[in-house]
Formats: sequence, structure tokens, C-alpha cells
Amino acid sequence: MILAHRVSLPCLTLTSKTSTTPFLYRKSLVCSSIFRCDYGSRACVKCSCTENGDTQQSYFQGFSVLGPEPDVPFDSKTMWSTLSFYLFSVHIPLSFGGLSIVAHVLHQSVLDPQTEALSLLAIQLIELVAAVCLLQTTMKPQFKLMGIFKVDKLPTDRSPWLGSAVGFSSLVLLVFLSSFLTDSFIGPKSINNSVLKEILTSTNLARAACTLAYCLIIPTLEELMYRGFLLRSISSTMKWQQSIFLSSVIFSAIHFSGENFLQLFIIGCVLGCSYCWTGDLRSSILIHSLYNAMILSITYVS
Repeated sequence: MILAHRVSLPCLTLTSKTSTTPFLYRKSLVCSSIFRCDYGSRACVKCSCTENGDTQQSYFQGFSVLGPEPDVPFDSKTMWSTLSFYLFSVHIPLSFGGLSIVAHVLHQSVLDPQTEALSLLAIQLIELVAAVCLLQTTMKPQFKLMGIFKVDKLPTDRSPWLGSAVGFSSLVLLVFLSSFLTDSFIGPKSINNSVLKEILTSTNLARAACTLAYCLIIPTLEELMYRGFLLRSISSTMKWQQSIFLSSVIFSAIHFSGENFLQLFIIGCVLGCSYCWTGDLRSSILIHSLYNAMILSITYVS
């Protein structure tokens, strides 16, 4: 569950729950000044462009550390059926019907803020446990569940902390830029945020439960399913750019928020790039958590 935020108004959407530039650039190779051209300056220019282009292509190919099919914990042939089962049997029933069930059991037409916050936390914990059990039963026998969080044999220069710092900075910049452009072309739009605002300003227990749900449970759940499972599975059958695009579209669509689709897509791309570059799911979880914490803080003080 990503908390969507518009620049023009400091508010966010409480939903049922980006492609960014590479983090590090290598210098391109060019023809050395001591390189002798037997075919004139035109040949030198051609050589420079060819080596420069090959280097850039090699870098983009090496951007992602996610491995081929043998290194993926899940079978790509059953990946879509597993995702469908999770969405229609776990995610949608709990996310869109969980609070209604709680209200029905408690015989309340409207839940008070503290009960709603505690119920949200409990529902997300149940969904996280269900998702972990599902992944545990569908992954290949030779892999362990903790292997989802970190790719084996990572390059020493792929620091998850660097990826988190650059990823979070890029995410904030891109989201605010997209919100600004949207407001410029479409016009500012007020987003109803009264429910979340009421929870955050009610009791300390409600505020703690809401923070725990949005900044720990939900980021872990969504990154586990949409990056650790979905993105890693499809990256074994297509280029990393295509896999990030496809997983981000699915991630955005699952939130069922048409007005925030572009913003959620950008967020998905940034989180996907962070996971591909670092190979460490903790990096994208940290970015996700920091972003939600930032939006919660803006909502609380607005």
C-alpha cells in the first residue's frame, strides 16, 4: 500500500493498500589520443562512437544483478497462477473486505479511529503471514525463504545503503515532479484524507498501530510480493527494463486508484530499479518505508 501524495495540497490517498536513471555511471571509453588511425579522422570518430555505445550497452546490461532461471527461487511457469491466487484469495478479500468484516463482528456501522487502526494492523499481519506461507510452499526445494531477500554472490560495489539513499532521493524528486506537472496540466485536485488524518490525531495507540502498519508491515509485504517474487521471477525471462515496467504496471493497477496510477507506476519503477541494482530486497523495503513515513508525517502536521 503506497500512500499517494500531490504537491499542490499536503494530503494523501488512503488506498486499499519509478523508471529512474542508473545509480552509478561509468566513464565511457573513447579512442585514446595515442591511438593511430590508419584510415583518417572519420575512422577515429566511428571507433569512438562504437566503443562508447558498446560500453553504455554493456553497463545497462550489467545494471541488474538478478540472475537467470536457475538462480530464481520460483518457477516462471507457475508464477502467474501463484500471483493470481494471492491477489484473488488473499489480497483483495482482506484489503477490501477486512474492515467490513470487523465492523460486522463488532456490530458497528462505523469503526472508531483506534479500532480501525488496530484492525488494519491485524489484517496486514494476516496477509503478510499468508503471503509468506504461499511463497514458502511454491518456491523451489533447493531455496530457502530468506534467499528471497538477497541475491547470492552480489558485487562488492552494490551497497544497499547507497541504493536506498539514491533511490529515496530519486523517488521524492520524481513523485513531486509528476505531481507538479499533473497539477499544471490538469489542475490541482483536493484529495480526501480525513480518515487517515483522524486516525493519526486520535490516540497514541492508534497512531502507533497506523505507523507500524504503513511503515513496516505493508512495505515488507508489498516488496516481498511485487519485487522479491514478481519482479525477480519475470526478470529471468525478459530484460530487466521490461520486467521493471511490467511489474510496476501490475503494482500500480493492484491499488485500484486510477487518479494515482502514474504516480504509483513511478514509485514501482524506482523500487524495482533499487532491487535490480542492489539485489537486496531490504533496500526497496527501506525506500518504501521512508516514503510512507514521509507522507504520514505530512498528513499529521497538515
